[in-house]
Amino acid sequence: MNKIVLCFLTCVFALSNVTKAQTRGGITTAAPFLLIVPDARAGGMGDMGVATTADAFSLFHNPAKMTFSDRQIKTGITYSPWLRNLTDDIFIGSASYMNRFSENAAWGAEFRYFSLGQIDLTDNSGNPNGSINPNELVFTGSYALKLSETFSMGVGLKYLRSNLAFNGTSGNTLQPINSFAVDVSGYYQSFEENYGNFNGRYRLGFSITNLGPKVSYNPGNSEDDFIPTNLKLGGGFDFILDDYNTISTTIEFTKLLVPTPPIRDINDADGDGDTDEVLEGKDDNVGWISGVFQSFGDAPGGFSEELQEFTYALGAEYIYNNAFALRAGYFHESQNKGNRQYFTLGGGFKTNALNIDLSYLINSSDVNNPLENSLRFSLSFDLGEVFDDY
Repeated sequence: MNKIVLCFLTCVFALSNVTKAQTRGGITTAAPFLLIVPDARAGGMGDMGVATTADAFSLFHNPAKMTFSDRQIKTGITYSPWLRNLTDDIFIGSASYMNRFSENAAWGAEFRYFSLGQIDLTDNSGNPNGSINPNELVFTGSYALKLSETFSMGVGLKYLRSNLAFNGTSGNTLQPINSFAVDVSGYYQSFEENYGNFNGRYRLGFSITNLGPKVSYNPGNSEDDFIPTNLKLGGGFDFILDDYNTISTTIEFTKLLVPTPPIRDINDADGDGDTDEVLEGKDDNVGWISGVFQSFGDAPGGFSEELQEFTYALGAEYIYNNAFALRAGYFHESQNKGNRQYFTLGGGFKTNALNIDLSYLINSSDVNNPLENSLRFSLSFDLGEVFDDY
């Protein structure tokens, strides 16, 4: 029965893995939950956030945005059901806190928890043998500093734990992962300028997240696994039509900074006795720092395949009187690199201190999405001093 449970975990893990692919060019990593977008505001705009305006969940997308917050303190919680078509106890949730303690600096902390639900175990005879609750979590602390009136940078340090082990079961070879990673980000927000019939403001952002050492669920194996180091680049423009109406548009590109698996000679076609010889591409058994640089030029299919490893998202947000928001977005991934393609819709309500956001995903691909037919929910609070440079 343990083998069956392992297969189940593998399937769930693969479905949660936003880097999974359907072809030989696909890239998989350990702890893929690190890439799951937790908040509903981003979820309503195609899962983007590196260059959107600052909110309570900036720590996940781009910590540098914290110094552009319109309130001193922002705190929030999120909840996203996972694989709702199959089960009701798999979810990802998060809690975050940020404090802009001066005009030019801010700090924040975030906690995310991914539960794979309860799994009942049986022995080889079908008798009950306890249950397990595989889970993964990450805790992040971040600091951001304005280097000018329009540009800031942020850094973050995170501790991550991925526990897929079968505690107390025989034949279990999986071990929990405990590791760390670093985030680096930057954000630019221009001054508001007049463009004739409306005012406008540019936004640009970048982030490199989950920079950290390789890990292993099976210590002693010859090769460890990369964690999902990820690059995000984005830009947007705010159309400030009047005191009551604002339309924001944003585009975002992402790329996994992990080596592409090469094509290997698994059948020893040349008869030299080496069944793991690299035929096309580059050997992906490298260190994690080398892997970041190698990821830009190691695809077996050359430059065209490297371009396929970029995803893009388009998003728009309409805000009325800073109290009501409507959102829409689209996310696209190459058919050869996972084929995730979907539209998103969302909305939000805001009072002086309280923000409530919801989002919904509409799949447009033949690849099932774990968030199909489910709502993402976010609740956040704006507290403390008001900053007028926003």
